[in-house]
Amino acid sequence: MGWDPEQIEEYCRSISDEVPQILTELDEYTQQHHRGANMISGAFQGRFLAMISRMLRPKIVLEVGTYTGYSALCFAEGLAEGGMVHTIDIDERLSHTHDKFIGQSIYKDQIQIHFGDAKQIIPTMDETLDLVFIDGAKKDYAAIFDMCMPKLRSGGVILADNVLWKGKVLGEEYDDATTLAIKAFNQKIHDNKEVNKLLLPIRDGLFWITKK
Repeated sequence: MGWDPEQIEEYCRSISDEVPQILTELDEYTQQHHRGANMISGAFQGRFLAMISRMLRPKIVLEVGTYTGYSALCFAEGLAEGGMVHTIDIDERLSHTHDKFIGQSIYKDQIQIHFGDAKQIIPTMDETLDLVFIDGAKKDYAAIFDMCMPKLRSGGVILADNVLWKGKVLGEEYDDATTLAIKAFNQKIHDNKEVNKLLLPIRDGLFWITKK
């Protein structure tokens, strides 16, 4: 018997934790007011990210690719006492949405937004990282990983999103720069002996990478 993946995801979501109201409202607002709304983590993946955060109880989370702030709010749910989510985005035009949702959430003092190039911001950070979420420009994934690894504690986790890239990683006919960058990143992680890794087929692919 065949299964509809969307129906399966909806069923899983329906019997899992409810999505906080602020995230439902942020999702709706993003769909209505922002281009590229498919970039938002969404309910199913968002609950998964929140669960990982609750499991790790991170003191410091680094996110590359804030977009409208959905995943940052999810990570904030599991922070250790006094913990902080540092999230980076290149597009300052998103600040109005951040103010509207992150700025009015119970986590407003635990989420710090940085605008600019992550490759320039990350080297200035002195914190030891517990959890990293890479979800920015795909061409920068490998560079961001290399910058974060020395700052990541042993046992810390790096999550990389969109690593299946709409299935294009399977086709030799896809030779655009973004697809090649994702495939090269995936192979880089596969070959890295300093980490344990598991590529999960959640949404567009989520690479779970743990520093040994």
